[in-house]
Amino acid sequence: MVQAVVGANWGDEGKGKITDMLAEKADIIVRFQGGANAGHTIVNDYGKFALHTLPSGVFYDHTTSIIGNGVALNIPILFKEIKSITDQGVPAPKILVSDRAQIVMPYHILFDQYEEERLGGKSFGSTKSGIAPFYSDKYAKIGFQVSELFDEELLKEKIERVLVTKNIILENLYKKPAIDAGELFETMMEYKKMVEPYVCDVSAFLWDAIKEGKNILLEGQLGSLKDPDHGIYPMVTSSSTLAAYGAIGAGIPPYEIKKIVTVVKAYSSAVGAGAFVSEIFGDEADELRRRGGDGGEYGATTGRPRRMGWFDCVATKYGCRIQGTTDVAFTVLDVLGYLDEIPVCVGYEIDGEVTTDFPTTYRLEKAKPVLKTLPGWKCDIRGIKKYEDLPENCRKYIEFVEKEIGFPITMVSNGPKRSDIIYRNA
Repeated sequence: MVQAVVGANWGDEGKGKITDMLAEKADIIVRFQGGANAGHTIVNDYGKFALHTLPSGVFYDHTTSIIGNGVALNIPILFKEIKSITDQGVPAPKILVSDRAQIVMPYHILFDQYEEERLGGKSFGSTKSGIAPFYSDKYAKIGFQVSELFDEELLKEKIERVLVTKNIILENLYKKPAIDAGELFETMMEYKKMVEPYVCDVSAFLWDAIKEGKNILLEGQLGSLKDPDHGIYPMVTSSSTLAAYGAIGAGIPPYEIKKIVTVVKAYSSAVGAGAFVSEIFGDEADELRRRGGDGGEYGATTGRPRRMGWFDCVATKYGCRIQGTTDVAFTVLDVLGYLDEIPVCVGYEIDGEVTTDFPTTYRLEKAKPVLKTLPGWKCDIRGIKKYEDLPENCRKYIEFVEKEIGFPITMVSNGPKRSDIIYRNA
């Protein structure tokens, strides 16, 4: 069976933990989009890890971890990451890299940095990982597939051709030095040496695995609101964050995706610019940020403090719908145990009218939150294993959210460890 694990909101929902947990029963875990621009934080018996490219199932020795064709593959970062986990005592994971995955080129990272510098105060809050320039080149058909590393003459010719336009922009728009074609070719040969042992026809491998009845987990990065089509455009990422794209980014038939686990946080957080209707500020935000996650709400990639807000039913209902959710995994619920009362955003007021439908960006910018306050449970819920053992107000909070978003909450995470999970038959 194929199931996908994706985010309902801005990212940062706790997908890494849920994937790590579901990977116990999986044979294969596939990253199907995005690059090293966002991270998943995982706490397990080996320690605490921030993964960026590796799928979150690499900690099990029975799994195969796959970098799908839809991923923006930064080869040195992938190998640095493999080394970082094996250095901490994790057995070397079994990894396959799609021969159709495209490579984040060194100049993609430079262009990302230079463009953010040029935009100044109007920047997108990029992680400067080269993601937007990478996907721009992919769709402009001047990207480099992994398979192209294996034909040196064609590679040299293509590097020369692509650098003509890149160097004009570097020297004239950004006033930066040109890239040397020979040096870039040598770098690509180093990349080839690193990646060669792992390259395979991933789509064919997965086709055979499906026919053999293997359990396959598709792991998405970020969340619905960062999707370039359905998110808060233009404050989005550059590849689709939706489960539907899992079929494309892994190379499998869409009808094989049977279960879509959408990860939803018990409050809201976001990294980067853009509209955030339920956002809170000052001491209230600082307190939630400090208590949040495991060790506080800071970006796994950037270390930036996340923007904080109350749970947003409007955004989450939309985020779950657009993912095609079959199951909701509700995370970091334990964090809210300090509050006497918990506000929840149940609607948006736009131009004097209240809506519960998520709007397009220009209307979203005008939205004010309509809040409903629920009573808190004022205790620590970590360690509780059964749903009925949760405090009454905690169960009421879960059931209220479930009713508002209209999708079943079947898993509740009440702590950072993979064992901190309550299964619930909604």
